Amino acid sequence: MLQTALLATRLAVRDALRAEFGGAGSSSAGVRGRVLVAVSGGADSLALSAAAAFSAVREGFTVAAVVVDHGLQAGSADVADRAAEQVRSLGIDPVLVRRAEVSASRSRRSGPEASARHARYAVLAESAREVGAVAILTGHTRDDQAEQVLLGIARGSGARSLAGIPPRRGLGDGIVVLRPFVRAEHGITRAVTAAACREAQLEAWQDPQNSDRAYTRVRVRGAVLPLLERELGPGVAAALARTADLAREDAEAFDAMVEEQIEEIVEHAEAGIAVSAGALAANPAALRHRIIRRVAEAEFGSELSREHTLAIAALVTHWRGQGPIEAPGITVSRVAGRVEFTRRAGSPRGPAASARVADGAAAMEE
Repeated sequence: MLQTALLATRLAVRDALRAEFGGAGSSSAGVRGRVLVAVSGGADSLALSAAAAFSAVREGFTVAAVVVDHGLQAGSADVADRAAEQVRSLGIDPVLVRRAEVSASRSRRSGPEASARHARYAVLAESAREVGAVAILTGHTRDDQAEQVLLGIARGSGARSLAGIPPRRGLGDGIVVLRPFVRAEHGITRAVTAAACREAQLEAWQDPQNSDRAYTRVRVRGAVLPLLERELGPGVAAALARTADLAREDAEAFDAMVEEQIEEIVEHAEAGIAVSAGALAANPAALRHRIIRRVAEAEFGSELSREHTLAIAALVTHWRGQGPIEAPGITVSRVAGRVEFTRRAGSPRGPAASARVADGAAAMEE
């Protein structure tokens, strides 16, 4: 039987590794380092494990895996052990099983899904360092991408959010996260990963939380996307994924422009950071607003809302002598033709990265 789904997932992994590390590599496993597969036990991560066990080795890498147990459901340890057993049957070694500690306080602040994601990536980064991996592979699919774009639209949070799940992101220490199924030219869907598991004779776990309508993403997956497909016709998920690709290209271009501008117009002031009001005014609104947000985030760890961004921009475009703008963790004033950002007295926000704004700041992702 022709294993078309398994072949598609293998090609996606191969292409992602070649895009990141170049060339066809070596037939000798380990020559180019080790990759770490993130495993939950679901069809997406098991299909990714099977694909990596085949393609990564042929590209000159050894393969390790880590099964992340969030401990949020009864029997989760058994699910993790079963997933690890299946991954080992593919010839992957070592296979780690690690518990992700989900912070209750973070869950209250940002929701259980965001808290679990934060805990998961902390485990992934630690595991990658433990096994000496140069890349972490995750099983996000085109369907995940479509859902992310819809959630971004619902939040009204701009082009960066519409860019969805990036196919690649850096974690520091020379480690990158690669999402081969998102990057694949035609996208790998959940239907493909489920078929790949059947072809590889792997038994995927069905996470009950994936049908719990208390989660916004589940409602998007189970109700919103199917409704759009029925009313607008098939292909909506693919179109949303293409939208993410286009938005990401635009966002990356804007990011490059912002970095160039920041190097030229940002300087350190006695009490913080100053930006030339004239230089800001000379930029179109899209760049001006990005520069303002980047300065606030990179130097002060302040994530500005749309309202705060517009209020600060008004110090440039509608200057009538108005007083300082109080934003999360910072005070922004116009002084002698400059817009000055200072840390607000008593602000609980600590310093952001020690790198100067002019050295560039990591672009926001999801």
